[in-house]
Amino acid sequence: MNRRNLVCTIGVASALLISGMAMAWSANKIDREVDNTIEVFREEVNGAEIFLDQAAGYLVFPRVIKIGVGIGAETGEGALRIGGATVDYYRTSAGSIGLQLGAQAKSIVIAFMTIESLNKFRNASGWKVGVDGSIALIDLGVGKTIDTQNVKDPVIGFIFGSKGLMYNLTLEGSKFTKLDKT
Repeated sequence: MNRRNLVCTIGVASALLISGMAMAWSANKIDREVDNTIEVFREEVNGAEIFLDQAAGYLVFPRVIKIGVGIGAETGEGALRIGGATVDYYRTSAGSIGLQLGAQAKSIVIAFMTIESLNKFRNASGWKVGVDGSIALIDLGVGKTIDTQNVKDPVIGFIFGSKGLMYNLTLEGSKFTKLDKT
C-alpha cells in the first residue's frame, strides 16, 4: 500500500470512528451535556448570561471531535434551545483535506440573535456555513467579556474548551443536520 492510500484509509477510518462516537448519544445524554456546556460557558465568559438571554435561540454542541491524518473529519451532536428548552437535536459534521495530523475536542455555542436567522436555520433541510448562512466567530479565552452592545451579527458562534493537538477556530464548511431523537 502506498503512502497516499494509507493516508486515505486512515482518514476514512477516523471519520467512521468519530461519526460512530457521535451517534451513540441519546436525547437525555445530549440534554445533560448541553446543560453542563452552558454552565461552563456562563462561568468562563463574562456577559454570556446576558448574551444567551438576548438570543432568539442557541445551538449547543458539547463535544465536537476532529481527527485528521491528511484527511480530517469532525462531528458532534447537540441541541437547539429556545427559551432555555430543547426543541430539536442536530449533528454537525465537516471534512477537510490538507496538512493535518492529530485530534481535537471542542465545544461550540451558536447564537441566533434574530427570529429571522433562527427560522432560516430551522427551515433548512441541512444548513451549511458559508452556503446557507455565515457565522461571526467571537474569540474567547477564559475571563474574556462579551460586549453585547457591539455584536450586531444575526448568527454568532463561540468555540471554547479546545483540547488536543490541532487548533482550528473555524466553522467554515460545517454542516448542521436535524436528528430524530424522540
